Amino acid sequence: MSQIKINGREVPFEPGQTILEAAKAAGITIPTLCHLPQTQASGVCRVCVVEVAGSDRLLPSCETPAAEGMEVKTDSPRVREARKGILEMLLASGQHNCLVMDLPPEKWTSFQIETMSRPWHDQICPAHGDCRLQDLAVEYGVTVAAQEPPSGEFPLDDEHPMIVRDFSRCIQCGRCVAACNEVQVNRAIPAPWGPRKDQDPDQGWYPLVDYDNCTHCGECVQACPVGALFEKKAYGLAYANDVEKVRTTCPYCGVGCQLWLHVKDGKIVKVTGVENGSPNKGRLCVKGRFGYDFIFSDERLTTPLIKQADGSFAEASWDEALDLVANRFMEIKQKHGPDALAGVSCARSINEDSYQMQKLFRAVIGTNNIDHCART
Repeated sequence: MSQIKINGREVPFEPGQTILEAAKAAGITIPTLCHLPQTQASGVCRVCVVEVAGSDRLLPSCETPAAEGMEVKTDSPRVREARKGILEMLLASGQHNCLVMDLPPEKWTSFQIETMSRPWHDQICPAHGDCRLQDLAVEYGVTVAAQEPPSGEFPLDDEHPMIVRDFSRCIQCGRCVAACNEVQVNRAIPAPWGPRKDQDPDQGWYPLVDYDNCTHCGECVQACPVGALFEKKAYGLAYANDVEKVRTTCPYCGVGCQLWLHVKDGKIVKVTGVENGSPNKGRLCVKGRFGYDFIFSDERLTTPLIKQADGSFAEASWDEALDLVANRFMEIKQKHGPDALAGVSCARSINEDSYQMQKLFRAVIGTNNIDHCART
């Protein structure tokens, strides 16, 4: 197997792997912002630059192929200085005021006060505590006290019923574009093109959405490494340090997608996909990601109800309800035969429940009158 040397350590790699992929496989951390696994590397942010022997410039590890005998330094003084400068420019390119939240308001600059008056800026950034840019800024000791980020207007899309796209926080990394076009393949976010200096500041180089193709799955929101894309329902609620993450299975169909429920004070405030969970690998549909409000509906039934002779319903225990159903099934079967009964399995059931449903009717009741609502 071919090998490269990373920070003085011999690291094997497969043909076609990049420096970043080889380092990750070996447990060596290289920071990234724009890189989205399983999509084509864009090399936009340059945070993953490394020092390669024989090269007079730093190279982006996400798109530089590993080569036999290559010697790489991932954390040299030159690399750290370059990353710090890149992070400073990214923070200065928009209205990222998350670091000022640790200061009392009397120490805020006029720019920071103005930023807090913008729409969707009256609370701490939605990505606070779970922001890759924020994490790297702290790690590399980035200071922006002497910098005045641009105060001009940025595109704002908050007409969507579930998602806010606040481009004043966008670092133009392209992860949402890759998530939409390469992961979900909806092609609802056209890739920016052409030199940035030639672009219309209100249109160019921002991931604006074509809603005619959008399925509202929210994959772009999960891919965003900063607070540019966020869920409206979670605004001001779902900060990483304030929520408990509970893993569960999506209840909407039989696929069995794995979810993280972000729970605060006993209530779900946000849902994300489990990145390494099968079968969805982090991907969700619009229902799985946003359709959790029904859990807290006052109209939700939480106790079995049995219809009385006068047409009213009375609460019952599960044992009482199941015994009633079983007895009625037995009466019908004895009087009219097993084919007088039929079952329809719900498309929201998991595959295992649908299997048990058909087994109940075929093996226990003795009829093949079993169907599934998704078939129709």
